[in-house]
Amino acid sequence: MIHLQLLRKSSQTRSRKQLSQLFSTISQISSQPSKPPSFGIAFDIDGVVLRGNTPIGGASRALRRLYDGSGVLKVPFVFLTNGGGIRESKRAAELSELLGVKISPSQVLQGHSPFKQLVNRFENELIVAVGKGEPAVVMSEYGFKNVISIDEYALYFDNIDPLAPYKKWGTIDFAVERTRKCSINSKRVQAAFIVSDSVDWSRDIQVLCDTLRTGGLPASEEGPQPPLYFAHDDLKYQGAFPSERLGMGAFRIALESVFNSIHAEALKYTYFGKLNPVAFKNAEVVLKQQASFIYRELNIVNHANSGSHDFQTLYMIGDNPAVDIKGARQARNPWFPILTRTGVFKGDHHSNYPEFPANMVVDTVEEAVDFILRNEHQITD
Repeated sequence: MIHLQLLRKSSQTRSRKQLSQLFSTISQISSQPSKPPSFGIAFDIDGVVLRGNTPIGGASRALRRLYDGSGVLKVPFVFLTNGGGIRESKRAAELSELLGVKISPSQVLQGHSPFKQLVNRFENELIVAVGKGEPAVVMSEYGFKNVISIDEYALYFDNIDPLAPYKKWGTIDFAVERTRKCSINSKRVQAAFIVSDSVDWSRDIQVLCDTLRTGGLPASEEGPQPPLYFAHDDLKYQGAFPSERLGMGAFRIALESVFNSIHAEALKYTYFGKLNPVAFKNAEVVLKQQASFIYRELNIVNHANSGSHDFQTLYMIGDNPAVDIKGARQARNPWFPILTRTGVFKGDHHSNYPEFPANMVVDTVEEAVDFILRNEHQITD
């Protein structure tokens, strides 16, 4: 009899535990959002989360708040930067290591990322890629099949850079085969892409002027200018040095000034980057994809509608008023620009940038993320 009572008591205890677990599960499910996240975040990199290779402004702590306890992304975000010169996959790995969170390549939108849209036009054509890092590798990964870096291209034309003997820094040493040399220096370049900041302004301006004013073949007669594309047009940016550094926009001004001085027709070019609405549109598309993925992962899904929602707010966190803030303002709703004081902008605690004012000015990126999570009722301690 006693044994039977103990069995009944044990069974009742188990039932109560199971019922409690069921109510807990139901409670968790009901507390989960019934639709995709209504907001997303775009971070600039230089001057916002990094200075050189050093995290700033509590960036690591801020980004960790966008993941759950197991490291799964819960708030859609991207890095929207005009920087570049390396593949998005490599940049994502670097950011993951520096910031201590897992960043996927799809979350890295660089100045040259929109060049992918031009593959169909120039896929098999000879194109020249300019800039630091691995510009030709970047373009090859995008699908361009006949791309050459300006470092290598200059080697196929004897004496094209008259200052080369006086340059004492190390350069990439390419083995120039006679057959390939004959092929390259007799074939017209169909387009030039400024992928990242030029390392050798004097040589690059010389070679680009030679190429662009002759219809794509240095030392030949003048001809129609091949298309010229810049990844962005930033005049300055915040690097590791205390004051701002000259960016691709400064190189563009120098190239344009020289070209227009020696050629009858003005230089024609197209630039992308954050001032171009395309950059913000691409960011919105990627953020929507992330939001839909987060929604599906919660198993509360209507797959037919999960990718069709619109964001109520997209936050752009940047340090450069003339680029990050102006670009977000021009992109309009739903973009909400937030300006930090850790980079190009260094105003006091009561100032905004008068020409392109942000919706909010903060000291650090951590303060910006804290505001966003509170504003979106996403605070988790």
